[in-house]
Amino acid sequence: MAEPTDRVRNAAAERGLDIEIRERPAAKSLPEAAELLGISPAGIVKTLVVKRSDDTFLFALVPGDRAISWPKLRAVVGVNKLQLPDPERALAATGYERGTIVPLGSSNDWPVFADERIVGERIAMGAGAHGYSLFVQADDLIAAYGATVADISQPID
Repeated sequence: MAEPTDRVRNAAAERGLDIEIRERPAAKSLPEAAELLGISPAGIVKTLVVKRSDDTFLFALVPGDRAISWPKLRAVVGVNKLQLPDPERALAATGYERGTIVPLGSSNDWPVFADERIVGERIAMGAGAHGYSLFVQADDLIAAYGATVADISQPID
């Protein structure tokens, strides 16, 4: 079985995406991870795997300084119910553990929904394994996955 970071690299190559994977010390929080990478918390994009009522999933890409807005995401997806799956279901749906999830190399090509605030940015995100971060141009990632771009986040309370 390939290492998770190899799956990410291979998936990026298949889609013509230019990525950089950096090893970094473990971080206890997103702000700490941002500090270790020398970027703002907004520069780290959280990949959330979200379960639909029909047991299919989607990826929501949200800036690290914001939270998912469930009403906004439900409206964009066109459904009444969405939820975060438990860690085991998230792993089964993506092949990645929580905290490392990324659309690249996921065991399933779920639809991607990207918050509009990441457009035009170079972003950091999970790289499939703990202790690694992936850097990519958000616009390239959005294009490679045919992602839906919309306002799907809100300030963190």
